[in-house]
Amino acid sequence: MASKLLSHKKIERNVTLLAVLSFVAVTIGGIVEIAPLFWIDSTIEKVQGVRPYTPLEQAGRDIYIREGCYGCHSQQIRPFRDEVERYGHYSLAAESMYDHPFQWGSKRTGPDLARVGGRYSDEWHVQHMKDPRSVVPESIMPPYAFLAERDLDTSGAARRLVALRRVGVPYTDADIEKAAADMILQATPDGDAEDLAKRYPKVQVRDFDGDPGRLTEMDALVAYLQMLGTTVDVRSASPQEMRR
Repeated sequence: MASKLLSHKKIERNVTLLAVLSFVAVTIGGIVEIAPLFWIDSTIEKVQGVRPYTPLEQAGRDIYIREGCYGCHSQQIRPFRDEVERYGHYSLAAESMYDHPFQWGSKRTGPDLARVGGRYSDEWHVQHMKDPRSVVPESIMPPYAFLAERDLDTSGAARRLVALRRVGVPYTDADIEKAAADMILQATPDGDAEDLAKRYPKVQVRDFDGDPGRLTEMDALVAYLQMLGTTVDVRSASPQEMRR
């Protein structure tokens, strides 16, 4: 025992030796954790229903990030009883495979939004954005009424999808070519959305902001919120998909 203590003292008092041994320990640990990743096809198990965002949903997601919504709302339901009972099935890694960046979040000032899609009507979301306290009296969220007054810029839709394809999101040439038109079509109640639905299963097509004569940033944001948690068949997921 005494000899071991003397050995430790020798290491702790020699800065160079301590640094070298620390480097060796960290290197070995890093290799053990990282090396196996080179021999597996994917670290994320595919789950039925996962698809890239439509151009309109992606635009809404960009607005969500731009306005700092991620600072108060997480999108990660942890596998604990209280969270699952309140928010729904725990989040799956595959659900974020096309998110750049992901919106897991580090805190919750407001509720988790991972499965908010379909929980409220479009009208509720629009009113909540315009005057949060009119639907949630205790809310401390600032109003975002200006989103309903801003026309959505569709000019960069194709470039956005090209950039995402470069980092692995499987957008096709047709998706990119039709990006701007798809934005408008998804928010058109009586449009012919058959092709859009083939390329984006379970896409929701309708006027989202209550003003069918315009395509606004509110349309995009509500479209994004309404699809969260609605495309994935969580019943087909394996236990390994649980996000730790």
